[in-house]
Amino acid sequence: MSRYAVAKPYALPASLGLLTGPTTGTVALPRYIDWGPQYAYDLADHADLVLMYERVIREAQTPDDLHANLDRATLLRIWPELFLPREARAVWQARFPELGSRAAAA
Repeated sequence: MSRYAVAKPYALPASLGLLTGPTTGTVALPRYIDWGPQYAYDLADHADLVLMYERVIREAQTPDDLHANLDRATLLRIWPELFLPREARAVWQARFPELGSRAAAA
């Protein structure tokens, strides 16, 4: 990973229970989270879902960004599949040990 990934502060929610984002339909992320070509993530498409969660976790600037775009049950289900910077995974799992146990079980 890059030095940027090591130094970057990652937003975290106070509780996974606050993650009440959408679970169906399509989502267009704010430009400051997903600055690539305009894209709508189809939450019924597993690849889109995983990619969206990776982008939100990497680029969210505030806990509110996480609350609005991530869902607790979905995050717990797909956590082992997410390709995240080691530092991001470490801070999330330090705050929420249940994520680490999900990764170990996968």
